[in-house]
Amino acid sequence: MKIKRLAVALFFFTNGFQYANWVARLPEVEKLYNISHATLGTLLLCSAAGAIIAMPFAGYLTVLFGSRRITIFTGATMASLLIMIPLLSNLWFIGALFFLFGVLSGSEDVAMNGQAVYVERMYEKPILSSFHGIWSVGTALGAGCGALMAKLQVGLFNHFIVVSIFCLAVIFWAAFNLISDDMSKMESNTPKGINEGGSTFRLPTKAIVPIGLIAFCGMTGEGSIADWSALYMNKEIGQSEAFSALTFGAFATAMTTGRIFGDYFTAKFGKRNMLIYNSLAAISGLSLALLTAIPFVVLLGFFIVGLSLATIVPIVYSTAGNTEGVAPSVGIAMATTIGYAGFFVGPPIIGYIADVFSLRIGLLFSLVLFVVMFILSNRFIKK
Repeated sequence: MKIKRLAVALFFFTNGFQYANWVARLPEVEKLYNISHATLGTLLLCSAAGAIIAMPFAGYLTVLFGSRRITIFTGATMASLLIMIPLLSNLWFIGALFFLFGVLSGSEDVAMNGQAVYVERMYEKPILSSFHGIWSVGTALGAGCGALMAKLQVGLFNHFIVVSIFCLAVIFWAAFNLISDDMSKMESNTPKGINEGGSTFRLPTKAIVPIGLIAFCGMTGEGSIADWSALYMNKEIGQSEAFSALTFGAFATAMTTGRIFGDYFTAKFGKRNMLIYNSLAAISGLSLALLTAIPFVVLLGFFIVGLSLATIVPIVYSTAGNTEGVAPSVGIAMATTIGYAGFFVGPPIIGYIADVFSLRIGLLFSLVLFVVMFILSNRFIKK
């Protein structure tokens, strides 16, 4: 059982590790292709679009081929294609590659979370948050690796081929220890009706929609704070760029910490209570950051928001993956398709509001969504 958990965790780790490595080298990618910030933003938009488009179909594919096969295929393919970033000669090709990265990453996200739900059933207690904590550790180490490679002036191809080989080696071992999707082997731990209607492609069901909307609110807040918190500290609070960088660091540290310890508190208080408590804490933390001009209080506010949002996505994935009448990966695909739209639309909306009014007013958009998240959690999530 522990081997199964480690195998799934390694897929989460490699997904975050390779993502952070290439994101850390984006300035060099920009120079290599001689493109503007706006063009780079469009390329990243291609990646986001690929993920959102792929997610509904990823759930269907896991039903056809199994979450184990989809997890292995997408993880290995993405690691293999990493070395293509510095080799392409045409901007259209690099745009297509970024779109493909989004498709593969979004599909792997659905499939490996389906695997995580299977592991959680084996343990018969909440453990999904720990997998997302491992993903966060992977991104932190990946970002550090990318920064080190950049500092040592290692070429993009040499850097990416090392990362690719490392990730493929880890994936090769982990692939043999993932869980079979044969649900009959886990019948005693399977919610009633899990196979009913699981073999057809479906849009989000009535039961999944509120779960997906909770994910939308939480992930919009997560993406918005990640993108705008440092700028808020710099422009609205008037701190230096160096100090402002600590704002995102505090938020990211809180997210990682919250995910590592999130399973303990979810088991203790229950999923519904955790969603309600976290919603209230997110409202309090962001209100604290927006209502004061004291730098360290603002820093504390964003730290509280990070802790609050850390377990939202794992709880949503677990809840959606255990919805009666829906196969795990299909339920996760339904919820995350709605949720990931928050990453897509949230930060730009805040930017538009900030241009017209101020960034402080813009971040009120996230605060309103946290209130909506509280209402949805209180009304639609079962005890």
